[in-house]
Amino acid sequence: MKTSQLIKASALALVILGIAMIYIGGFYGPKIILPPIITGLGFFIIAWVFYTKEK
Repeated sequence: MKTSQLIKASALALVILGIAMIYIGGFYGPKIILPPIITGLGFFIIAWVFYTKEK
């Protein structure tokens, strides 16, 4: 596997984890839990950095 493919796969995994964390923090529980939402947003930012660094 090439490095660029690995970076794209990592970015995709981080986006999926970000969506899952935001779902857990915002919609799954009886009330909104802020730490998982912030972590999910952090995963989106890291994925964006990986994806833009690759180009």
